[in-house]
Amino acid sequence: MIRAAGRGAVVLLLALAAASWPRSPRAAATSEDCLTCHGDASLTMERKGRTVSLHVDPGALGGSAHASLACADCHVGFKAEDLPHAKVIRPVDCASCHSDAASAHPFHAAMARGPGAPPSPAASCKACHGTHAIVPPRAPGAKFSAANLAASCGECHAETAAHYRDSAHGRAVAQGVQGAPDCLDCHAHPITPARAGSEIAALKVAQEKLCLSCHLDKPEVRARTAPVAGFIAAYEASVHGKALLGGNGAAANCVDCHGSHEMREGFDPQARVNKRHIPGTCGGCHADILRAYSSSVHAAALQHGNVDAPVCTDCHGEHSILKHLDPRARVAPSNVSAQVCSPCHSSVRLSEKYGISSNRFESFSDSYHGLAIRGGSIEAANCASCHGAHDIRPASDPGSSVHPANLATTCGRCHPGANQRFAVGAVHVVMSREEEPLLYWIATGYVILIVTVVGGMAAHNALDFARRARRRLRARRSGGTEEPAGRALYIRMTAGERLQHGALLLSFTILVVTGFMLHYPDAWWVAGLRRLSDHLFDLRSRLHRGAAVLMIAASIVHVVYLAFTARGRAFLRDILPVRGDLIDAWRVLRYNLGVSPERPRFGRFSYIEKSEYWALVWGTMLMGATGFALWFENRFIGVFGKLGWDVARTVHFYEAWLATLAIVVWHLYYVIFNPDTYPMNLAWITGTLSETEMEEEHPLELEAIRRRRDEERRLEEARRAAQDDRPGGDSG
Repeated sequence: MIRAAGRGAVVLLLALAAASWPRSPRAAATSEDCLTCHGDASLTMERKGRTVSLHVDPGALGGSAHASLACADCHVGFKAEDLPHAKVIRPVDCASCHSDAASAHPFHAAMARGPGAPPSPAASCKACHGTHAIVPPRAPGAKFSAANLAASCGECHAETAAHYRDSAHGRAVAQGVQGAPDCLDCHAHPITPARAGSEIAALKVAQEKLCLSCHLDKPEVRARTAPVAGFIAAYEASVHGKALLGGNGAAANCVDCHGSHEMREGFDPQARVNKRHIPGTCGGCHADILRAYSSSVHAAALQHGNVDAPVCTDCHGEHSILKHLDPRARVAPSNVSAQVCSPCHSSVRLSEKYGISSNRFESFSDSYHGLAIRGGSIEAANCASCHGAHDIRPASDPGSSVHPANLATTCGRCHPGANQRFAVGAVHVVMSREEEPLLYWIATGYVILIVTVVGGMAAHNALDFARRARRRLRARRSGGTEEPAGRALYIRMTAGERLQHGALLLSFTILVVTGFMLHYPDAWWVAGLRRLSDHLFDLRSRLHRGAAVLMIAASIVHVVYLAFTARGRAFLRDILPVRGDLIDAWRVLRYNLGVSPERPRFGRFSYIEKSEYWALVWGTMLMGATGFALWFENRFIGVFGKLGWDVARTVHFYEAWLATLAIVVWHLYYVIFNPDTYPMNLAWITGTLSETEMEEEHPLELEAIRRRRDEERRLEEARRAAQDDRPGGDSG
């Protein structure tokens, strides 16, 4: 029932009078007719116990997008002369004109109900656009213009709108930044609740594609955002992207990490991806890892405001996160030490700032574990193997895996039978006088020894080369042959001796190559070999140990040869050093310097061969002993401790250098580069020397051989003479 008071009663009477005035049956009510009553601001009615205004502002209606329409075009079925108009008032159906309303408003599912459907109180045309004062949505100053859109949507979505206004997107829109997204830029698609896993995955994929459509495809957005396109696009190739595109709805997408309406830039203290909040953001999915990280030394530093402390993204990356077993991943076993731990623990800046050691990665890289990883091993321990991955604690913490009380257990994961002796000695060995004086002086002593011995060999050979070269040059100028070929051949090495030498040559060469492959994994020649096989490191280790067994076996055979054969015993007698060797070395020096006109004459072995032989004996024993310690490290460390093993490793390395350089500088010179033997002394292959070679290198031995032959000839002649003198003998 309509109520009116004062002026309203008069208006009502006029309306009744107008309604009773006779008119043409074709006449239709106009908007002016409707406004005769509804233009009154005091016009109201009672509906369900509350007073409802029936006033229509003529000015608002005239400025509306619908100003050219008559009231009855929207309020279908109304007749001005019928009062009251109808017992049941049909609601306005905007879809009768706006047939595309459902497709134009996919973000409100209720709009998809179609024409004639009952309105939704939450999302209806009138609730958003109003009734009579309807303004085109994109008109300047309109309710749904870019400047007012967030506030208008916020009438229903207050909390969401508040988040959006404080977000990076909302602030950019407020500042008029070109390309900044408003509500409809993101929600121009149906918003439906996802229930099943496949639906969740599809929704999250759609969200990810939506983010990329701006951050990759819009030039104005690309021009003003910091991450490069490759960084953003890397998400789809990450472990998260692959899982999501594969249908795993639990995988993280852009919204999971950056947020939706509350998205902020990383430097914003409130951003989900701000460094201080990264652990919590990642922990939303990885709760067990977050618990482990929360007890770590890194988390403790972060909680105290240390922004240099690493969080998840510092180690795993951001958009390009890969599985930890992927060889391309930063946290893969072969990469974690160099790519994750090293940048901080090798930093001089962080070392000075926080008082941490800056040589930890260097000492690890020079250790067996570090060298093995650099060489391609996938089994050798890395930083995480000992210190842990997420729950890293200082060594002073009793709960730390590297606390002295826990080292036996930690080392025992790879070294079965590890005991407390494994904790005796530094883990990160730095060969400095202050930190490891024993190893420092061993290394220093070996360097001095190598420089002295090998340098002396080089000087000796240089003088020898110069003297021999001058002699050969003079011989050529005189027109003679400097080395007339001898016709007789003399046994230098028997077949058995050549086999011993061959085994030694083969094993020594393999040991040198495979040994230095471990210590210099980045050398150009090692890199070339590594390209041949992904399993080269394992093959290298087997070859090295196999060659060591061969050398030891050859050494045992040689000892048996020396002890149980006549030629072996003669060899041992001839190879033993005597006082005359020192005199010969002095005479050779005088000769090579041009002080003495004559070169000393040598027997079967000169001081050159004797020094080489006994150096080989000593080196084989020392390398065999230290190599045994390195091979069976569990037992050795269990007895002598980690420091004892480090001593063995240091000696093994420097002795290898000494032996290698001695062979190259000393032995190869006399076998190959000596002007009198170049291009090679073939005795190690043929077993013989010519008479000329014997006269040049072993004249005393040649004389002894000739004497023995003369003596044997005389004895043979005497025997024949005695036989001729016997009765019945041949009288000749």
